Amino acid sequence: MFFRNVWSAAEINVLCKPLFYKQTSQNLGNARLQIRSAFHNSRRSARRPGPDTNPLDSINVETGPLYARALFKPFLFTIGVSSISLAGCVIWEYENLRAHATSFLRRPGSWLHAHQKRFTAHMKSDPGPIEKWWKSLKESEKVFYPILAANVLVFGAWRVRSFQPFMIKYFCSNPSSVVKCLPMVLSTFSHYSALHLAANMYVLYSFMPAAIASLGKEQFVAMYLSAGVISSFASFIYKVISNQPGLSLGASGAIMSVLSYVCVQYPDTRLSIIFLPMYTFAAGNAIKVIMSVDFAGVLFGWKFFDHAAHLGGALFGMAWCYWGSQQIWAKREKLQQYYHSLRKDSR
Repeated sequence: MFFRNVWSAAEINVLCKPLFYKQTSQNLGNARLQIRSAFHNSRRSARRPGPDTNPLDSINVETGPLYARALFKPFLFTIGVSSISLAGCVIWEYENLRAHATSFLRRPGSWLHAHQKRFTAHMKSDPGPIEKWWKSLKESEKVFYPILAANVLVFGAWRVRSFQPFMIKYFCSNPSSVVKCLPMVLSTFSHYSALHLAANMYVLYSFMPAAIASLGKEQFVAMYLSAGVISSFASFIYKVISNQPGLSLGASGAIMSVLSYVCVQYPDTRLSIIFLPMYTFAAGNAIKVIMSVDFAGVLFGWKFFDHAAHLGGALFGMAWCYWGSQQIWAKREKLQQYYHSLRKDSR
């Protein structure tokens, strides 16, 4: 295989040290953090929040009985966001192809035009360091760094005390909240723990090159955004069925779709643990173990992480590998033709 991934130590530790993670699940983990409201209530009156206190322990969180009818709007929202993500990325691909074709057709056709272009380029100022850095990036890195920037920006917002009520309301998915739908997307870019953010971004950076090599950057972004909202909806379903309201945040649901897609698409790829590179294992076996753990977490009601969101993201990544890419993305020509006609008529 052309690609060799390096596994995140935080993800492997979930399998090896469950008791350790049970004790520190507020601050660690490569997973969507899940905080039960009963835990908040028990901690809320214990002490006043200090400068390093987790705001999820001290701010009143909306709770209440969960009913199946509460899933109707989130279900429609999931379909809407997934459809808009796919349509937007199809249009993005069209514009990229059009820009590439236009630049190709405008290439100089004579010796004079070539020298004119060379003279014009010489007269222009040199690009700045940021522009040089951006042009030096790989295709996958040009997708990764905007995602990283969005996550870091939200992580910084968590550090502003006055923002924290707003962050809990809009950047934590909660099926019992008055605001249910928008946080299903925003929570996938939300991390309160620095280690949680670092572990998630490391896994994404490790698996993104293979995914983009197979899908292309436009299809990858469509799958990633759709997986984020679908994993949130899977978490909602589990919480309603088990009648366990609570908050969830983190990019792990979307990242699990990337991980499962790569592991299914390239099952013979050898993976290794970051601090134990001498031990390698097949990607196909790795995803089976991880999904088995998340399935057990859903079945037995474990509270280490949001196992339902993990499982929903992983199943979506597998579904996209086996079906979505061929039956949805491959049939995008009609939408591109429709957009082309609209763009042509708007001139």
